[in-house]
Amino acid sequence: MKKIALALGFLLALQGIGFAQSEFRFGVQASPTISWLRTDDKLIEGAGSNLGLKFGVLGEYYFASNYAFFGGLGFGFNHGGTLQNGYTRSVSWPNTDLSNPLLDTLPKDAKLHYRLTYVEIPFGLRFRGGSNEDSRIKFYAEAPVFSIGFLTKALGDIRGTAVDQTEDENIRDDVNGLSLSWGAGAGIEYEIASNATVVAGLFFQQQFTDMTNDGGSVQGSGDWKPEKSKGAYNSLSLRLAFFF
Repeated sequence: MKKIALALGFLLALQGIGFAQSEFRFGVQASPTISWLRTDDKLIEGAGSNLGLKFGVLGEYYFASNYAFFGGLGFGFNHGGTLQNGYTRSVSWPNTDLSNPLLDTLPKDAKLHYRLTYVEIPFGLRFRGGSNEDSRIKFYAEAPVFSIGFLTKALGDIRGTAVDQTEDENIRDDVNGLSLSWGAGAGIEYEIASNATVVAGLFFQQQFTDMTNDGGSVQGSGDWKPEKSKGAYNSLSLRLAFFF
């Protein structure tokens, strides 16, 4: 709650600037999100998705009538998804003190569920247009959009193993603290008053840094070897925002 209050305080401060300079516009978003994981290792596959939420403040600076730079500050809750182990055995979270030591080494088809929270700083370019300048309904497109994320919380669950299962393990030491991603989005906005606009659209985001820290090991048909796959998430958000 303290983090949300700080974000709202940041919004109010920016709003004061916006009233003084009309080329600026500020707002708040609360966007339901679905995310899923992928890797570059054929034996470690994505096997499930997460429902989450993006919440934060946004600011736009229009350097031309229909073009703007934009940035923001917010939180991405419950990002991640599930990975399924296809190796004979794997040690996937070596830096985590698991509540059940039997799960330190996992069998084939064990599923690792990641639930991650980030502080996110998105920035990029925005285009806005409509049938005419006086129209209350306009469409918009955002591309390219880049985002810097700082991990604040990482929980993990282990499923799909006959040995045992576990939930809510603190796996922060097995997840990289910095996330970089790119994305693009489009949608519509409706001006309900001179200083009030509602926005709805879809936004796709793809992480291009490695989510995992590659400290684990796997065993196939032979000896153990380091697990060096690159794991990252994709997400699709229903962008819901209100601009002042």
